[in-house]
Order: sequence, then C-alpha cells, then structure tokens
Amino acid sequence: MNAPIQNEQHALAEQVYINEFYINRASKLAHMRIQSWKMAITTPGIAKEYISEVKQYIEQSFFSLVPNSFILSEEGYHASHTIN
Repeated sequence: MNAPIQNEQHALAEQVYINEFYINRASKLAHMRIQSWKMAITTPGIAKEYISEVKQYIEQSFFSLVPNSFILSEEGYHASHTIN
C-alpha cells in the first residue's frame, strides 16, 4: 500500500507570503534610504566626506560582484542531478 501524498500547499503559501513580506519591506527601506541619499547630495552644505561615503556604500552594496559558482553552490546545483 502506498503512503498517502501529503498536501503542503498551505505551508508553501505561508512561505511565499513571508518571503514577499520581507522582500517588500526590504525594498521599501532601500527606496527610503536612496531617497534620503539623493536629498542629502542635492542639499547644499553637506560635507564632501558624507557624499563620498554614500557613493562608496552604494558601490559596495548594489554593485558587488558575486561569481556564478557561488550562486550555483548555494542553490545546490552541484549536489543534485539535473532533470531536463
């Protein structure tokens, strides 16, 4: 006798909802931070050090290079068989 198939739709839906919530929250925070940086850069009287710190932070956070091998290993590509 075969084991009954478990329906995990509810658990998967909760995971998707939680992930979407965190992504939306992170994107709103990032958007607000970028807006504050834009305002600070356009405001006269802001120190040049602050502007250089902001540019450095943006380059480090948004333009950081991640090698393909790291992404593949994190996703478990090499650990499982490929199904075409």
